[in-house]
Amino acid sequence: MPWWMNMVDQPKNVFVYSRGMDEYAYPPQIPFDTSRAAKTRKILNSMSLLSGPDRMEVVPELPNRSILEKFHSARYLDTLEQTSAGRFSYEFFEMGLGTGDCPIFRHLYDYVTIATGATITAAKEILAGRAKVAFNPSGGFHHAHPSRASGFCYINDVVLGIMTLTDAGKRILFVDIDVHHSDGVQEAFYDRPDVLTISFHQSGRTLFPGTGFPDEMGTGDGFGYSVNCPLPPGTYDEVYMDAFRRIALPLIEVYDPDVIAIEIGADALAGDPLAQLRLTNNTHADIVELIRRFHKPILATGGGGYHIDNTTRTWALCYATLCGDSHPVDHLAGMGGVMMQSSEWQSDHTSATALRDRVLMPDQIHQKKIPPLVDAVIDEIKKNIFPIHGLP
Repeated sequence: MPWWMNMVDQPKNVFVYSRGMDEYAYPPQIPFDTSRAAKTRKILNSMSLLSGPDRMEVVPELPNRSILEKFHSARYLDTLEQTSAGRFSYEFFEMGLGTGDCPIFRHLYDYVTIATGATITAAKEILAGRAKVAFNPSGGFHHAHPSRASGFCYINDVVLGIMTLTDAGKRILFVDIDVHHSDGVQEAFYDRPDVLTISFHQSGRTLFPGTGFPDEMGTGDGFGYSVNCPLPPGTYDEVYMDAFRRIALPLIEVYDPDVIAIEIGADALAGDPLAQLRLTNNTHADIVELIRRFHKPILATGGGGYHIDNTTRTWALCYATLCGDSHPVDHLAGMGGVMMQSSEWQSDHTSATALRDRVLMPDQIHQKKIPPLVDAVIDEIKKNIFPIHGLP
């Protein structure tokens, strides 16, 4: 019997959410929308996908300061808390605070700590054997660094959630399908072999944060445990899925983690205003289904996603898939999304399949241009990373 089933008879699918999180918001000019979690929950609830004997909702616990200091510096946390309360100093500029993507606003510290607490709570539910899947849609702040905010991210909940698991002696494989490179998470575990990070993202040559190239492979004992697959603008479902199958699946198999963590950023969807990949949510759901088949506990977070309707529908679909409610039976069944640039789907339908996008066919230019570029990246990763893990 797996370790995670030893403590209770039936671990559940856990949705981590607090209505109190709805009280906080970034400034209106910032595209990061904190209401996405509530809207995701509303979709799931309307389709009766939150209830049942195999699932439950959990209210997050607030993390204490000592937990936050496992990754972030005390000086940074002090400054973040003080500026959030309206007490400013010149120090916050050097910490990435007060910028266009990391503004200071009232109750900022309260929001980011409870969002972080939700991911830590999800990790604890897995460790306690109460959850086989735990999803925090408010999480995914993968750009935050120990003493610097970046890319809408102030406290790195992903790092702290994974640390909760590694502190208990668990080996973690982290997959990030957000369109931006997971630079903060990579930094945290760059020299450690107990966390294998795999990031699929639009190339840093064309998108923030300008990192995440195949030669960023880790250091010391962690050499070979940092895997980056940068993708060209215009990458579409078929090519992305081919890269995932050829890179991630063999590494997950050979690494054999105790827990799989995944950031389900939805900003790789076609039509997202901040990026240029051209995925439909079929890719997100199919990746989640492939990961589910490894029969490991899964810690999932949200992440980016700035077309709000498409993002919340994708997260609802992915959570339903994690729970075993959706299968890739007919991609043409989707009633809206990126193909129609709308969220017109059959909301009265009880099947999660109704949340899927229609197929978005690439044009001939992209069909000719994109595959060779992605193949070159895959070949480089297989040449440099795979031998370290005994893969051909």
